[in-house]
Amino acid sequence: MPIDLPGLVSATDLHTTVDGIVEWQLPSGMIPWFPDGHADPWNHVEAAMALDLGGRRGEADRAFEWLIDLQREDGSWHQYYIADESGRTTVEQDKLDANVCAYIAAGVWHRWLLTADRGFAESLWPVVEKAIDFVLDLQTPRGEILWARHADGTPWSFALLTGSSSICHSLRCAIALAELLGHERPDWELSAARLAKVIAEVPEAFAPKHRWAMDWYYPVLGGVVLGEKGRARLAARRDTFVIEGNGVRCVSDRPWVTVAETCECALAHLAVGERRQAEDLFAWSQQFRHEDGRYWTGTVFPDEVRFPAGERSTYTAASVILAADALAGASPASALFVNHDAVLPKLIDL
Repeated sequence: MPIDLPGLVSATDLHTTVDGIVEWQLPSGMIPWFPDGHADPWNHVEAAMALDLGGRRGEADRAFEWLIDLQREDGSWHQYYIADESGRTTVEQDKLDANVCAYIAAGVWHRWLLTADRGFAESLWPVVEKAIDFVLDLQTPRGEILWARHADGTPWSFALLTGSSSICHSLRCAIALAELLGHERPDWELSAARLAKVIAEVPEAFAPKHRWAMDWYYPVLGGVVLGEKGRARLAARRDTFVIEGNGVRCVSDRPWVTVAETCECALAHLAVGERRQAEDLFAWSQQFRHEDGRYWTGTVFPDEVRFPAGERSTYTAASVILAADALAGASPASALFVNHDAVLPKLIDL
């Protein structure tokens, strides 16, 4: 289904961007950040969602199949994978990141919203169920979810606000999938409510990462801090992270903006009804479009040097596609990150 934003980016341009992701997808289905680069399951799923929006269903299926084949018995995936010279996937970083593992639920629910393909949902249910159970085994009694486990099973000692906010969204996607398929998981509903409560009310539960833009906007993007509180949160640190006319800094004390953070922040503004701010951010991101349809990952200002040098990443392209769909309202899945209660189960009131 074509996504068109007149005056910002055309359907033809976005189709070219999706084709760029396809071109870099490996025969195994793996979608690396860039040729000869690594892949992580979170960004891999985001890229698969962009392929789905671009009508590249076969390539998206191969991306999901790659994940299914790599899922560990405990439901997790490793942090990073790399393809060797023969194309075989090997583990590059063996940490088991909770947020990375949870995001499969968002990808599967996105596909359901887009296609109403019940067969796909049923076939991926066991994968999602195992992944979410792995993630929730890292939830503390207070409600936050620890960042990760070492490969030997030893848990990390702290939680991250960005990761927990994304997990809360993925968990609601998993609950929606369970309800669709007639599986009762009241433990997931309680876990999601506890997690949302600690995100909204207990900032000290998380490792201090105030320099990173994602800790600023992800509680909004994840659907936890919305309405007037969400607008206030975004306004409070806008001057810290936003370079007017260019986009969102990845880190507050570094002079580079990244297209992915800029597009995600646009989604956060859209989620609290601030369309003008969302459109501005998305419009600024278009200056970083390369002639091949891909987008530079980051740019340093005022020098306008690309950082990392020469990098145009598949996850950056995917963030543009998802933001464009949300702004255009082009697909049945366009509300997933911007109108949470319309397409996801409401959080229960503790």
